Amino acid sequence: MIAVYGILLLFFQNLYGGLKIGYLKKMNVIFSQILSLGCVNIFTYLQIALLDRAFSNGLPIFLMFVVQIICVCLWAQLFHWIYGLIYPPKRMLLIYGERPAFSLMDKINSREDKYRVENMINISEGFQKILIEIEKSEAVIIGDIPAFERNLILKHCFEMSIRTYTIPKISDIIIQYADNINLFDTPLLLSRNFGLTIEQRFFKRVVDIIFSLIFIVLFSPIMLICAVFIKAYDGGFVLYKQERLTLDGKVFEIYKFRSMVMDAEDNGKPVLAEKSDDRVTPIGKFLRRSRFDELPQFFNILIGDMSLVGPRPERPEIAEKYLEKIPEFNFRLKVKAGLTGYAQIYGKYNTVPYDKLKLDLIYIEKFSFWLDFKLIIMTVKVLFMKESTEGIAKGTSLTALNEVIENEKNIINKESEENTYEKL
Repeated sequence: MIAVYGILLLFFQNLYGGLKIGYLKKMNVIFSQILSLGCVNIFTYLQIALLDRAFSNGLPIFLMFVVQIICVCLWAQLFHWIYGLIYPPKRMLLIYGERPAFSLMDKINSREDKYRVENMINISEGFQKILIEIEKSEAVIIGDIPAFERNLILKHCFEMSIRTYTIPKISDIIIQYADNINLFDTPLLLSRNFGLTIEQRFFKRVVDIIFSLIFIVLFSPIMLICAVFIKAYDGGFVLYKQERLTLDGKVFEIYKFRSMVMDAEDNGKPVLAEKSDDRVTPIGKFLRRSRFDELPQFFNILIGDMSLVGPRPERPEIAEKYLEKIPEFNFRLKVKAGLTGYAQIYGKYNTVPYDKLKLDLIYIEKFSFWLDFKLIIMTVKVLFMKESTEGIAKGTSLTALNEVIENEKNIINKESEENTYEKL
């Protein structure tokens, strides 16, 4: 049992990132450690109950869990301090192009313990001036700049042994997960570009049917309670149906528990979800925080409209807007839409569509059943992270966002895959 406990603990720690000192924020590491210990302790208690053929007193395990939480907090504090001494923040240079770098800077500034950008330079300053600035830095962040200039900078940094952080383009992601083959003495990168194979689709569908039935049975009491509270609040409809896109652009109706007032979109046009939306009912706020509003989608999975794991389905009218600025947006339709997905685990609700597209493409290109299992387990962690459900700033209108879209389109017009805009 000790061996099983240790193996399971390492499994969950590796899965949730509990050992990623320096890579994740300190509180994120602590939360991952506590979540891992909680999962293993519950499994161990059930293991003891099976051996004893009875549910024994759980107080000793609970007290052990409390002591473990205290140890985790002390451990994380100590090792983050040690990591900071061994790996102090590097002096970094940010090279950006015609697209503003404010969004990237906000993310970098949130990790002052790991990154310290001391200088920024635009690609228009000229290659020679950029080389001079690179030699003054310990690391370089290469933004979304044209491929030719980026390749020159990458080769120079490689020659000078300077660390680089590169924002990938869509073509980079496709190439990254290509197969390495050789044509006699010539290396080739093979990208099959057809999504999932027939065998993968078949077994993925079998898994979806089995697990959707299991989850429907397990969550049926919760769904019944949710339905009763929604109906009792205002007497309106319990379920909310909306057209979404799935595999190969097929349109289907997604099911969700209604979290807003009736006729929240009475004009038939999409209305943005805000951080503090007056249309959300008190019951709806709880449903959204707990993600219980998504539970009816297990029926979508059962009937074949969706999968457990895949890109989140988008509304046709919003996807049409995206396609005007990001022609590659339909690449994510090479697989069936999912209840959870790569972009939901590693992104946020307000992650821009261009970045979500990249994350979805990573999932498609590196698909495996182990990856699906990993993403399902990691969804448990995301459910408790508030930042993963953040909406856009209150007061942002669709007109204003369209203006942002148009500005982005005018800023970047060299390569279609470099076009991006804020989340509708």
